[in-house]
Amino acid sequence: MIEAVDLFCGAGGLSAGLTRAGVRVRAGYDLEEACRYAFEYNIGASFVAADVARVSGSQLKQWYSKGSVKLLAGCAPCQPFSTYNQGRDTRDDRKWPLLYQFARLISEVRPELVTMENVPDVTRHEVYGDFVEELKSAGYAIWANPVACIDYGLPQQRRRHVLLASRLGPIELIPPTHQGKPVTVAEAIAGLPRIEAGQACPTDPLHRAASLSETNLARIRHSRPGGSWKEWPEQLRAACHRKSSGNTYPSVYGRMSWDEPAPTMTTLCYGFGNGRFGHPDQDRAISLREAAILQSFPRNYRFAPPDSRIEFKPIGRMIGNAVPVRLGEVIGESLKRHVRRYG
Repeated sequence: MIEAVDLFCGAGGLSAGLTRAGVRVRAGYDLEEACRYAFEYNIGASFVAADVARVSGSQLKQWYSKGSVKLLAGCAPCQPFSTYNQGRDTRDDRKWPLLYQFARLISEVRPELVTMENVPDVTRHEVYGDFVEELKSAGYAIWANPVACIDYGLPQQRRRHVLLASRLGPIELIPPTHQGKPVTVAEAIAGLPRIEAGQACPTDPLHRAASLSETNLARIRHSRPGGSWKEWPEQLRAACHRKSSGNTYPSVYGRMSWDEPAPTMTTLCYGFGNGRFGHPDQDRAISLREAAILQSFPRNYRFAPPDSRIEFKPIGRMIGNAVPVRLGEVIGESLKRHVRRYG
């Protein structure tokens, strides 16, 4: 039986996918206390609010049962490696050392299996090269490649770098399951109840859309799926877009297309002006529930207690920062296949 400890677990996207694949998740560690409810309620495992830099290998070892195949997962925050930070000096970012801390814990725990995922640009940074070399020197076989998530059934144009490592033998990700036949926005969210901007579905508090100003309401009414703000009347265009430099951002204030996968979900995916996050035919941005579904969370996944107020910013962060559940499931399926062969 594979048992996992999920470092930087967030709201449980990776753990939910691993669980779906039949991996037993024992615990999740994250600095954000706000993620506790979502992780414990949906995953049914313990949540430890802690800075990974202050966690020891001996603390992690206590979660694994005798005779289990140990998996240590560590999907460190991707902000320092993201293209969104190009041009900004991130060398002093406090998140930089987290991959080194993950490597330290791998050395102390010596799990049979390791996985991490991050933005594709992580491979361009010295810390990633050091991380891989440390795994190799410890005797791990490694598979590491960029993954187009649409090739595995995620209804979203998300690309991630995935690493699998094993002390049991050669390892690899399972072959694509949806190559050439991506899941579309329509297949993912078309069946949800209609709601207006600023309103919530009475039967699902998470199916809630952010309100729109009169200007943005006029803008979205002039937007077509797959189009851009360049098609709006001049008076509706933002001042920054009227400058020549603004032409390099055509996908903000955009609508999704029903017959295509969604764009990459971000922590601000509930905002119409933050990307192509407009609903395909309703005059609003996508709801938090729709964003979660596009991240492949189950439709009944809870991010907050039933009696609590649903707030866009913290829940948007949980959804946008999550490892897509489907990608976690693919990782879990790959690890289980590997253990059947070499375990």
